[in-house]
Amino acid sequence: MPAALNDRKLQRLEIDAVDAWDRRITMLHKVALEALLFCVFMLLPFSTALAGETASPSMLSDTCLGCHGPGGISDGPATPTISGMSEVYIIAAMLAYKYDNDEDKVEAIIEADPDLEDVEFFARTSTVMDRIAKGYSEAEIKVIAKHFASLPFVAAEQDVNKKQAKAGAEIHENHCEKCHENGGSSAEDDAGVLAGQWIPYLEYTMADFESGDRAMPKKMKKQMKDAHAAYGDNSVADLIQFYAGQK
Repeated sequence: MPAALNDRKLQRLEIDAVDAWDRRITMLHKVALEALLFCVFMLLPFSTALAGETASPSMLSDTCLGCHGPGGISDGPATPTISGMSEVYIIAAMLAYKYDNDEDKVEAIIEADPDLEDVEFFARTSTVMDRIAKGYSEAEIKVIAKHFASLPFVAAEQDVNKKQAKAGAEIHENHCEKCHENGGSSAEDDAGVLAGQWIPYLEYTMADFESGDRAMPKKMKKQMKDAHAAYGDNSVADLIQFYAGQK
């Protein structure tokens, strides 16, 4: 075969190889560009946060719904319903979680922000909330609190022991009503909504109080001690049945 023919074939192969490489590079560039555009599109909802602005209430609260249920209405017995809670109560809880129950840190934040003058520090135990709360700024926590406070509270549908609930009603009236008004259903006292919460959640919460894992206010500690003295060992269980049965 003539040398000139071999040279032309070799040149053709080289040209084809270069063309193939160019097409591959072009395709890679196209894929990379599409991926970049996809990422930009997905990040658009977060643009306000990246720009230093607070994101929308619904966006910020989405993380909460996985545990606390749609609209903050719990369908899991170990998790409280947070819709209808007061802003002050939610903020107090979130700050305690965010700063690992560091009272000095939380009190400093409260004193520096006029909007938080009604917030009081109480230590709280947590399984995941301490990690979740760290992802929010104080401004975002206030937005979340206002959002859930604006939603209606819906009581859990559950069976209760009527005899215990009746006994619990008397205990509540004599020892708890001053701080947990209207049978524990008022959010305006900033003490949380007890009425209509799931029984397991109420049991776990009271166990945390009694063990010291969750700070018990002095007034509450005195009333719980007096209730136990007056009504015996079943006083807490009776209270829980009473609150769980409220609608």
